[in-house]
Amino acid sequence: MTDKKEEHLEPDDLLKEMGEKIGYTPHILEILGELDPDHLTRYNACNKRILSDGEIPSKYKVLMALAVVASKQCERCAQTQMINAINHGATKEEIMETMDVIGITSGAPAVAACRDALKLLQKETE
Repeated sequence: MTDKKEEHLEPDDLLKEMGEKIGYTPHILEILGELDPDHLTRYNACNKRILSDGEIPSKYKVLMALAVVASKQCERCAQTQMINAINHGATKEEIMETMDVIGITSGAPAVAACRDALKLLQKETE
């Protein structure tokens, strides 16, 4: 499942590659890389599937990921997925429509988990 080239990348190189795709490197990935470089390699392979266009364009996969992490009420995850969505070309309107889906399917607590993520969108659109 992982590409042979990635199997030989050092954790720092994997982190750099992942950070370039989402605009920053979440600290948890640095910790995972220190604890288990093989886990980081597997994580990166899965992450590439989300961040790459396939039958579903990456922008829409990232919006789906935003909805999922919001439903789990993970605030930091919502921030990461918001950055991903913006970096993958999601418009304010697409993100706000995703927020409608979040509200309808997961309720006010899930929307509240996006508070800081929405502040990132607000900054981006000012």
